[in-house]
Amino acid sequence: MRMETRNVFLNISPIDHRYSISGKNLFERLGLWISEEAAVASCVKAEIALVKAHLVSRGLFTPEAKLALEEAERSIVPADVYAEEEKTQHNIRALVNVLKKAVPADLAPLVHLGATSVDILDTALAYRMKGVCENVVLPLLRDLEIRLCDLAEKEADTPQVGRTHGQHAVPITFGFAVAEYVSRLGKSILEIEKRADMLHGKLAGAVGAYNATSVLVCDPEALERAYLSELGLEPSEHSTQLVEPEYLLRLLLEMNVAFGIIANLADDLRNLQRSEIGELRENFSADQVGSSTMPQKRNPWNSEHVKSLWKAFAPRVITFFMDQISEHQRDLTNSASQRFIADYVAGFCQAVSRMTEVVAGLGVNRAKMLANLRGPGFGAAEADAAGGVRGGVLAEPAYILLAEAGETDAHETIRRITLEAETKGLSFADALALHPQTMSSIAGQMVELGLVASKDDAASFFAKPELYRGLSAEKARRLAEKYNALMGIVLREGARVE
Repeated sequence: MRMETRNVFLNISPIDHRYSISGKNLFERLGLWISEEAAVASCVKAEIALVKAHLVSRGLFTPEAKLALEEAERSIVPADVYAEEEKTQHNIRALVNVLKKAVPADLAPLVHLGATSVDILDTALAYRMKGVCENVVLPLLRDLEIRLCDLAEKEADTPQVGRTHGQHAVPITFGFAVAEYVSRLGKSILEIEKRADMLHGKLAGAVGAYNATSVLVCDPEALERAYLSELGLEPSEHSTQLVEPEYLLRLLLEMNVAFGIIANLADDLRNLQRSEIGELRENFSADQVGSSTMPQKRNPWNSEHVKSLWKAFAPRVITFFMDQISEHQRDLTNSASQRFIADYVAGFCQAVSRMTEVVAGLGVNRAKMLANLRGPGFGAAEADAAGGVRGGVLAEPAYILLAEAGETDAHETIRRITLEAETKGLSFADALALHPQTMSSIAGQMVELGLVASKDDAASFFAKPELYRGLSAEKARRLAEKYNALMGIVLREGARVE
């Protein structure tokens, strides 16, 4: 039996129509691991691995048996299993019935021998999740991370105003802002890799106590290890009918951590594209349309799309936690909910892929970043409308230097000068110059600390806020270099260097 071809637009999930069309390559890569065809194929692979383990334990695994099992594995298609399930009303028993007919008659008794359904299901799920992480999720994440490293390095010296509470704070560099995400995402990638490698399987029977395999072999745990080694897995330390759920839970939770980091990045990039900020711009193709009615619009829709995917999928973490609980040795309350893990992984990968496209095509307006850092113009009305004072981001070093010079209430002194600048429509540097004693104390401290060569140079420092950037550039470069190297090491170990 073969399934008939389905019109893609009759599919219900947007993953299977809208996103499968726009991201055909990604969808095909994911399909190899988390489609229903892949789910059936992984269960077949697990059943074949069990037959091999039985043959090896009996010294009967011959080249002929190997070829016969490989041929049987290739012959099973989901449609045949689904058709059988209509009769059995049990998915694994249906698969077993189909597989028994596909293998040589002398091997048929070994199919599923000593196993319970979840010995196959949980093991197959672990195999697929490990595979999709190694072959799709992690390569996508590393690509994004490396692009972020490159951006942080490239823009390490690009002056930008720091922002807290949506307000101008003190100067940083754009590379430093990007390095935040280099660091956060980099650590999450390493954790996902570790958690994927720690997924486990089982061949411990109906309640996890090896009852069935104890009457088949002298060492049931050795049989379990042989079975799982065929799939690149290790046994769960303790099983009921289920593999301990925390192995998979921790992997999914770390994916959700990475998802949140990427959504946070998307939000920052989106906000920096606001008309009144204008520091960044997403790539916009020649034929692209930003609005159905406003021809001038160039919306940051890709960044918004990433955040929207996060909103749709991040709450599913609650279901992951709920699947952690099963009564006694097993109930079926995770049976349906666990099937939707595939949707989550697909949505996550869509977001990573889209974020990579944004970063790759991101336009950086360095002139606008510098203009925003230096602040609004000289007019009082203009300053008031902008909600700040030109150069006011340097109030912090002025206060700190004045305090270091011995001024008891340095913070209040500088605060009053910023109010004066705002009222009179002056830059902070010009307002500070109206207070020669205060300025002299600050300048003297700057000379003493080696920040300027002479007191006369102090005024130029307060006219150029981009000079006050702390370790922004250095940290940006350091983190870019660190995580670029870490991703490179991972790529080489995974033999995926291009």
